[in-house]
Amino acid sequence: MPMQFLSLPTASSPTSHLLPPKPFFKPLSSASASSSSFRRPSQPPPPPPKPSPPPPPPPPPPPPPLPNPLASKLWLSSKLSPPPPPPPPPPPTQAPHHPPPPPLEPEPEPEAAPCDEEDDEEQEDFRQKGKVFVGNLPLRVRKAEVAEFFRQFGPLDKVELVRAHDDPERNAGFCFLYYSADGDGEAAAERAAEVDGVDFRGRSLTVRLDDGRRGRARAEDRARWVDHGRRREPASPWHRSRDEACREFRMVVESRPQDWQAVVSAFERIPKPSRREFGLMIVYYAKRGDKHHARATFENMRARGIEPNAFVFTSLVHAYAVARDMRGALSCVEEMKAEGIELTIVTYSILIAGFGKVNDSQSADKLFKEAKTNLGDLNGIIYSNVIHAHCQSGNMDRAEELVREMEEDGIDAPIDAYHSMMHGYTIIQDEKKCLIVFERLKECCFTPSIISYGCLINLYVKIGKVAKAIAISKEMESYGIKHNNKTYSMLISGFIHLHDYTNAFSIFEEMIKSGLQPDRAIYNLLIEAFCKMGNMDRAIRILEKMQKERMQLSNRAFRPIIEGYAVAGDMKRALDILDLMRLSGCAPTVMTYNALIHGLIRKNQVERAVSVLNKMSIAGITPNEHTYTIIMRGYAGNGDIGKAFEYFTRIKEGGLKLDVYIYETLLRACCKSGRMQSALAVTREMSSQKITRNTFVYNILIDGWARRGDVWEAADLMKQMKEDGVLPNIHTYTSYINACCKAGDMQRAQKVIEEMAGVGLKPNLKTYTTLIKGWARASLPDRALKCFEEMKLVGLKPDEAAYHCLVTSLLSRASVMEGSTYTGVLRVCREMFENDLTVDMRTAVHWSRWLHKIERTGGALTEALQRIFPPDWNSLEVLGEVSDSVNTGDSDYSSDSDLSDGDENQDVDDN
Repeated sequence: MPMQFLSLPTASSPTSHLLPPKPFFKPLSSASASSSSFRRPSQPPPPPPKPSPPPPPPPPPPPPPLPNPLASKLWLSSKLSPPPPPPPPPPPTQAPHHPPPPPLEPEPEPEAAPCDEEDDEEQEDFRQKGKVFVGNLPLRVRKAEVAEFFRQFGPLDKVELVRAHDDPERNAGFCFLYYSADGDGEAAAERAAEVDGVDFRGRSLTVRLDDGRRGRARAEDRARWVDHGRRREPASPWHRSRDEACREFRMVVESRPQDWQAVVSAFERIPKPSRREFGLMIVYYAKRGDKHHARATFENMRARGIEPNAFVFTSLVHAYAVARDMRGALSCVEEMKAEGIELTIVTYSILIAGFGKVNDSQSADKLFKEAKTNLGDLNGIIYSNVIHAHCQSGNMDRAEELVREMEEDGIDAPIDAYHSMMHGYTIIQDEKKCLIVFERLKECCFTPSIISYGCLINLYVKIGKVAKAIAISKEMESYGIKHNNKTYSMLISGFIHLHDYTNAFSIFEEMIKSGLQPDRAIYNLLIEAFCKMGNMDRAIRILEKMQKERMQLSNRAFRPIIEGYAVAGDMKRALDILDLMRLSGCAPTVMTYNALIHGLIRKNQVERAVSVLNKMSIAGITPNEHTYTIIMRGYAGNGDIGKAFEYFTRIKEGGLKLDVYIYETLLRACCKSGRMQSALAVTREMSSQKITRNTFVYNILIDGWARRGDVWEAADLMKQMKEDGVLPNIHTYTSYINACCKAGDMQRAQKVIEEMAGVGLKPNLKTYTTLIKGWARASLPDRALKCFEEMKLVGLKPDEAAYHCLVTSLLSRASVMEGSTYTGVLRVCREMFENDLTVDMRTAVHWSRWLHKIERTGGALTEALQRIFPPDWNSLEVLGEVSDSVNTGDSDYSSDSDLSDGDENQDVDDN
């Protein structure tokens, strides 16, 4: 299950810090205004011969960047890939500071200059160092949550969260942060202002340094009231109504974003929208991924004569990125550059996050390097986005390199970077490094969230360790973190993949008891579970329930139902579901048709599967490499090597990607038909395509030589497999033992069993079944019965194939049984009767022929065998057929039956 639950903050919405910070506003003072009203004398007196005042002292140099507050031993990259020893640092050099040029002397009297200096000093006095304004906060956020988020930039003295007047539980949407008043506090405030526009609980925050405007405006209003007794003039009725409409629009956007009709109506009621309202509307469409309406709003703004700025362009780029139309996003960037607007760090961050969503890490890395060249200093958010892009594509080496580069630049890795790294190691199933990142996250004073634990749960589900995933979920609950729909869906998916449907449904019931409502992903998993169980009626009812709840149905919901009906052989119902899928507004994709073809192949209906290709071409859907691979697998199962190579040629001529699964299918077709030289030619082509052999490829080749009884070729493959660093599994050893048994080399087979014990592998049911048949072929029935008893002692329960193989091998190899062998076969037949196992008619006919040679006049063994024969065995027609067969003495049944050989070989071949 493709699970995507990591959300990076910058990809949610563009921000308002796109424009460079404007200089402080410098209002005209009363002194300077009064001085401009004096009349200039015709003959000004010469200035007194006094030295000119010294130029103002140069401003202090900017503080050097703060070192990384984390020690290098706490760096994430120090554990993932230890860096080489750093070179000796260069001697510290201080950049030369050039004082600014002196201001031009104005033509009015020199008395005006001191007034300007006073204004600068007053402006500087109104500004409070270490104070930061944070706007557009969620209305229900608490002070502790805001403090926890902004404490990463430096120690906070206090947080003033302004409460609403009408509801004390709700805030007014903004707050003030106060860092320490020393130099570190000012630097911390500047670092906090760099994250202007960050996504915080679904809101795009506005983060600004205190510029003194508010205090100066209050002082001027107070002075105006003291001097003249006048307040600010009220706005006109039109302006008042427009302001009310704008406030109503912003309120609807914040309180009811899901009601798009209300948002559009509120926007249309604004008499004359400004750039701000148009920008907010484009941001709203961008969050919804509605690129068409975002573009229409953008063009409407231009038609009114309002020129877009960087914020509006970035919002439009964000709309295309959310819609995964990166070509359209790049066209907006070109349009932005054509109008002379430079890309900001937020624009680059949104583009990188967009390419990460479409798994295009190369384009994301290219944009990251461009941003580093053009902008110079980057923040942790853009690093998190490019790291996420590489983790999404599984390129963890580059992700680790970016983490090290970020930490060496003094940028602390945010918690989203840790989550991205854990998600990347989950994709490549690297449990060790994923746990390292999780421990580093806690050492760096980050509190693990549900996303952190969700990454671990997803990791253990993907590698098949569902028990550990359950343990992680219990640990998460012990820390007071409750499950959400995504964590529950991961656990349900893990149990479904293990075919443990009881525990899967128990997890679902636990989710219902916790008060969570199933979403579309949960319903899709339930449909998949019912289809795998063969309960198609329940799957259809789940689908109807999703339609009643007006959920948007996807291919994920219809695909398992179509495949389930195809496996059951009910093609009419499968095609009906395909028509229902079209009527529901969900267009069938190539994956939908692949599910239909796969179901037919599983029922061995290869010709009907091929006919589906014509329906795909009529629907305008081009088959991909997986489509042809499934059909090749059907022909490979039948041993039709010609048809398999025909579709392999189609894949190459169509320019489709060749992978190891295609070559595995070809090898299986060659080995099934006994054409091992063709199989060797396929392996040589694999080497030319630089496709490495995996365990399954070696298993197929070893099993192919085992069918021919060529133990020497099988031994050479085992040796080559170990030299290539490919570890054999239980299927590899079973196929090798089968080759030894076919060649009659039971001593070598026994050594293979000892080698398995040395590497920690235990024989399974198929391994013991192969050994039993080998001992019976070697005319050692006592060893075959002993191997059968050993299989039961280790806790393996014999299945019908094991019983069938044992009895068939012993009966076919003996004309007159000895006492121990006779007693053993009699005991096995009684066990089969106690376990309610019966054989089919063909097997009963074969056994009766061999039994006639052992007990010609009947006996205890004949009676025991007839109890496990089919019920209609005693009919006159069957008895007459058996007697005729026995009298003819057909020599075809003097050896192993074709059925037993085929069944066993098929079991060994399944990987």
